[in-house]
Order: sequence, then structure tokens, then C-alpha cells
Amino acid sequence: MHFRQLEYLVALARERHFARAAQACRVSRPALSEAVRKLEDELGVLLVRRGRAYEGLTAEGERIVLRAQRILADRDALRDEVDALRTGLSGRLRIGSVPTASGAVPLLTGPFCTAHPLAAVELSGGLRSEELLRQVRNFEIDAGITYLPEQDEDGLRAVPLYEERYVLLTSPADGLAGQPRATWAEASRLPLCLLHPGMQGRRVLDGVFAGLGLAPTPRVETDSVASLFAHVRTGHWASVVPYAWLHVFGVPPGMRAVPLVEPVHSAPIGLVIAAREPGSVMARALLEVARRTDVAGVLGSLPQA
Repeated sequence: MHFRQLEYLVALARERHFARAAQACRVSRPALSEAVRKLEDELGVLLVRRGRAYEGLTAEGERIVLRAQRILADRDALRDEVDALRTGLSGRLRIGSVPTASGAVPLLTGPFCTAHPLAAVELSGGLRSEELLRQVRNFEIDAGITYLPEQDEDGLRAVPLYEERYVLLTSPADGLAGQPRATWAEASRLPLCLLHPGMQGRRVLDGVFAGLGLAPTPRVETDSVASLFAHVRTGHWASVVPYAWLHVFGVPPGMRAVPLVEPVHSAPIGLVIAAREPGSVMARALLEVARRTDVAGVLGSLPQA
């Protein structure tokens, strides 16, 4: 059994297509298929259901893929550990983030890169929370920044970073723009542009509205926080956005940011890594940076105008 065979199997499970998996592994399709067949022969079980094309993994294949992911993650961690002992931490830190928390990422990647000048960062900033947690569990990324679940998640370690709070983002012409604060009920009556319902950031907002017996119907829905700002900029819509994004964009010309009250709601955002020990060297290094960085102090309040 070779690491290469395990890499091919993991790629096939991820891509769900022989040709795409072969392309991702930079080998020919026949070479990948033959390597997987040899792995099946060595293990004595069928791993892949085949017809004219890939039809999925067998039950045995699903279990073997999980073990293969762990083996490959341990191999990569060993390589990183040796490299760090030899020359200092190097390689690539892979981070995932839900869109609403992307503004917090530079507060960690900046000091991380300063502390480890030989390391690089690869960021996926548009992941949905469920996908982010899946990728952390499957060692596809080293760490994620997302909404923290109410209960501990199996196989994951979570470290709180800050509390996400919200403002009503609207045009100066709106009657609420001149007020020191606005209620969620008042916001619900505006023509809203909000995140897509499938995103955790939107589900948080829907939960607040529902708790007040409100069910606003957004005129526009998007999967991009930047798109929320762009729509509000036209003067036709309002939106509810996290304080954290005002630290990225400020309050752009032609907009007003009004804190939302009744209730003053917050949602915990944190760093999530795999719970296995010793785990990823990169994840441990990022965790140390997070412990030294006052993310909450920066993002927990409205920025000064």
C-alpha cells in the first residue's frame, strides 16, 4: 500500500468523477483507476461502485476513505513538524471562513505571517458553516472561522474569538438613519437585502426576527456581504450586517449604520480546528496566534467614524 493510492481514493471520493480526480492528482485516468483497483486487491474489499462511470463508494469504501484522510493528514503533519524543526514553520496554512466572519481573518493571518515568514496562507472566504466543518473534519483545511455551535461537535475543537453584533445599514434618506439606534421591528418594515436563507448568517437573523413574531420578506437575497453593501449604496434597499464588516469597509459614503436593539443580539464566532492530537502544525500555530490576539476588542464594537 502506498500513500499515492490513498491520495487517489480520497480525490475520487471528493470529486466523485474519475477524470476530475485524475486531473486533481495530475495523473491519467487509467493510472488512477488502476491504482485504486490495486488498493482494493490489497485490502480484499470493493471500495468503488463502478458502472459506465463512477457510481459512488461502497460502505467499505466510505470507511476506508475516512481512515485514508487521517493517514494522509498525519503524514502531512509529520512533514510539517520536521520542516519546522529544520528551518522554522513553512508550508501553507489553509483557512476557511463563513462570509460574515471574513473580516476577522486578517486579524489572525497578519500576526501569523509575521511570526512565521516562511509560511503562506490559502483562504476560502465563502464557505457555508456546514461545509466548513466538514472540511475541517476531513483535513481539507487546517482551521475554520465560523459560528460556534451551541453544543460541542465531535472531532472538533472550538476557540471563541468574538461576539458578532448587528447594525441596520441604510441610506441617509431613510427616517431611521438619523436615529442613534433602531429596533429589529423597525428594520423588518424596510425593503431589505439579506444573505441567502441557506447561510448561517441569515439563519441567525431569521431567528431574531422569528423570536419577535416577525417574518420580513427580503426583496434581494445574495451569498455575498460585499453585495449587501453594493445594494444599499443604490439607496433602494436596507440591510442588516455584522459590526465586523464596518471594520473592513467603514461606513461608505451614502450609507448610515444604526445599531439594532430590542433585542441587542449577538452570535459567537470562533476558530475551529480538528481535535486530534498532535494534529496539524499549522493549526496549532494559528491557535497560538488566536490566543495572543484580542479579536473581540477590535470587532466587538462599532468602529469610530
